[in-house]
Amino acid sequence: MRLLTSIILLSLLTLTSCSESSKARETRVFPAGEKAVVNHVTYSIIDSEIHTRLGDEANPRIPHDRFFLVQVAVSNGSNEEFAIPGMTLVDDSGKAYNELADGAGIPGWLGVVRKVNPGQTERGYVAFDAPAVHYRLKLSDDAGDSDVYADIPLSYVHETQSMDAAPVGLPGPEPVLKKK
Repeated sequence: MRLLTSIILLSLLTLTSCSESSKARETRVFPAGEKAVVNHVTYSIIDSEIHTRLGDEANPRIPHDRFFLVQVAVSNGSNEEFAIPGMTLVDDSGKAYNELADGAGIPGWLGVVRKVNPGQTERGYVAFDAPAVHYRLKLSDDAGDSDVYADIPLSYVHETQSMDAAPVGLPGPEPVLKKK
């Protein structure tokens, strides 16, 4: 009787694992610079930047790691308005970094609640607080049947160098004094 019960349980576990594997999500990764197509929407990664701070010198915004800004263009090829989902940076170890909900100090910020009309393109920056490493930008939401990523190699990113690039507490470039 025990043997029969064990065989039945083992069979049920095998059937369950088979049915779950058939429901596995498809993963697509688009190389840097290529357009990523998700249904009728096309994503283009235009640029990516790393900043040590944002804003002006009087009121700088300091990240925990680095401000990782990705400029994207989202084109809607359908005949219905499309709500652009939140995006996530995923590093090579699988650690995910969600988009920042505050766009203070980010010129051209795409925003949190964003839509693109039929036949139109929306363009702007999405921002993350993350270390400077290789990432994939997750473009799809969990409601779809696949995960779509755009590859963002670290060589594709440039770190901005400006007067405000020195970390807080360290001297930056000497200010230029103007004579009256």
